[in-house]
Amino acid sequence: MARFYAELAQRLESGARGALSEAGVATVATFDVPGAFELPLLAKYAAESGRFDAVVCLGAVIRGETDHYDYVCRAASDGILRVALDTGVPCGFGVLTVDTMEQALARVSGADKRDTGRHAVEAVLAALRGRDALLERRGTAGLAS
Repeated sequence: MARFYAELAQRLESGARGALSEAGVATVATFDVPGAFELPLLAKYAAESGRFDAVVCLGAVIRGETDHYDYVCRAASDGILRVALDTGVPCGFGVLTVDTMEQALARVSGADKRDTGRHAVEAVLAALRGRDALLERRGTAGLAS
């Protein structure tokens, strides 16, 4: 959880925890980092620990007057994807990348557009279901009938 925007972090976490609860996930560990730039490294530590089936990264980056926005967004998205591909542990990307606070607030729990925290959890749960289905079905030619 990137805590730079505290109100957004709280609402992202609320949406994520709601989705986890509905999925029957009772135990959730939360680790905080200052901002979205730091999410990939902590995601890597969590994924490599062997303690977690999935990692959900939550945070927000709001465009400012400099190029900082572009660098942080790219680092967070590329880094989180790399963790998932390198470790095989699904990583949900629940990082808002928006122009304004108003856009961010419209994309968190309790808003009208979407619930990014919830959607990040739904994405990792879908990845876990897909992995489990593939592991259950072993075919010799790699074709499904």
